[in-house]
Amino acid sequence: MPLLDLFWAMLWFFLFITWIWLLISIFGDIFRSDMGGFGKATWVIFVIILPFLGVLIYLIAHGGDMQKRGLEQAASQQRAQQEYIQSVAGSGDSSAAELEKLADLHKQGVLTDEEFASQKGKVLGS
Repeated sequence: MPLLDLFWAMLWFFLFITWIWLLISIFGDIFRSDMGGFGKATWVIFVIILPFLGVLIYLIAHGGDMQKRGLEQAASQQRAQQEYIQSVAGSGDSSAAELEKLADLHKQGVLTDEEFASQKGKVLGS
């Protein structure tokens, strides 16, 4: 019978962790929502005093909005990450494009042979 006791202990532990995660998600959504302060305070008190009933009613009443806010937050984080990556990566001009511009300037006679060789060396890093 000890194996069955271990199974039940693991099941209850899993359910406890799931319950904690659900409470954190709901409290996060309450404070992220566009409700007024009184509405937020009411929901927090309701979830704290009657946890099972409060969570169940909150999920029924605001489950769809909860999903929308989660998707909006994920999209916002994705945009912020893309903007950061683009700002760190630079303008995106490759050395091949710069060499092509230098070659065009050299053909047009804007750059002398020495200036072209100097700029080409800077671009190639040699």
